[in-house]
Amino acid sequence: MQPSAVPELAHTHTRPIHWVATATAVAGVVALSSVLQPDAATAAPTPGPQTKSAPAHAAPPDPAAVEFPLECGPVKAVVKKKASGDLDGDGRPETVAVVHCDAPMGTPPDGVYVLTQAAGSAEPRLVATLVDPEDRTNVDDFALRDGEVTATLLGYSSADVPSCCPDVRESVKWRWENGAFVRSTPSGAKSV
Repeated sequence: MQPSAVPELAHTHTRPIHWVATATAVAGVVALSSVLQPDAATAAPTPGPQTKSAPAHAAPPDPAAVEFPLECGPVKAVVKKKASGDLDGDGRPETVAVVHCDAPMGTPPDGVYVLTQAAGSAEPRLVATLVDPEDRTNVDDFALRDGEVTATLLGYSSADVPSCCPDVRESVKWRWENGAFVRSTPSGAKSV
């Protein structure tokens, strides 16, 4: 056995007193951490613009309970996206649904519809069409915030453009004003 080049140091040999000191230190840390706890976490949303909230008892209209004005032939209409909130300030939520025919191939055009229901009724009804499927557009980046419906519409510059490849992109928004949904387009929001 060769002698070590490093001299034996007293603190490198563990003795029972070392284990007692370590256990005492760990117990002290655990006890201290149970006394000094951080504040309880809350799941509160960050403040910012939001849609007016409806009373807790008012459920938003269910798009599954509505027949949309789409000619889908042998396939069914499918709700691609939906969002709910109080758009007209009456304290009851509306639901905005992006709907298209469930075609097995291609890119079927979308329709955007607003649903509401009367106070005390669970029966939803369609009250507005924001985008008609006959316009040959698809909806992207759809949201409902601060009383506005916003979307990016993908469309076509001419009838010669194939349905697979929309070549026009337009950002739009709708807001309830004077009893109707008014569409606006931010400046520079259309690109070809």
